[in-house]
Amino acid sequence: MTLAHDLAGTGPSTVVLLHSGVCDRRMWDGQFHALAGAGHRVVRCDLRGFGDTPIDAPHTHAEDVRELLDHLGADRAAVVGSSFGGRVALELAALHPGRVSALALLGAAKPGMAPSEDLRAWGAREDALIEAGDLDAAVELNVDTWLGPEASHAARVLVRDGQRRAFDLQLAAAEEHHPVEPEVTHDDLAGIQAPALVAVGAHDLPDFRATADELGGLLPSARRVDLDWAGHLPALERPDETARLLLAFLSEVS
Repeated sequence: MTLAHDLAGTGPSTVVLLHSGVCDRRMWDGQFHALAGAGHRVVRCDLRGFGDTPIDAPHTHAEDVRELLDHLGADRAAVVGSSFGGRVALELAALHPGRVSALALLGAAKPGMAPSEDLRAWGAREDALIEAGDLDAAVELNVDTWLGPEASHAARVLVRDGQRRAFDLQLAAAEEHHPVEPEVTHDDLAGIQAPALVAVGAHDLPDFRATADELGGLLPSARRVDLDWAGHLPALERPDETARLLLAFLSEVS
């Protein structure tokens, strides 16, 4: 199955945008056309269980993205990942290093990331609300947790809609169709040679700030950027500023 996606722009370089776990491809509205207008061929997709892509078989997200690149005839791409999408980007770069020319990681998770006690407690609250059938409250928990202080009403509406859609798709999926996580080790990540931007918000959860610290030291070609205004989803909180950040990085590595 080909992931639902949008394609814009032309040029020698392909850029893939991978959304967070509480959003879908619409989270890149503020960057998609800006990147395409700067001479990049840009694709944004919905991973399985998000947006317009259902869950219909066992799958590995990184392999789905690789297959999308094959479908588009793109041998290599710069991959931009937000949060969960950052983890998928890292998995793709570790498993298929020849396919990834650069990485831009925004509040990224990483393979094997162990949650803190606070994040486990948050997950337990979410699970309890879902088990009680109160999906509206579970959605609001995510909206309140993952958006920073500068998020607009429109950003909150988008996350609310995207998270509810994800719940509906994922809760309806057969257990045997759930995603299979690839085996990606610490050494695999340390072997990623692609230039990387590691950006994290000052208002993000401590888990993701610690992950940015780790990735900044682990990836041999990483540049760390701290965003003093951002929470967990800078692409939604200051769309234009995030677009400029990505454009500058892509210009550096092209």
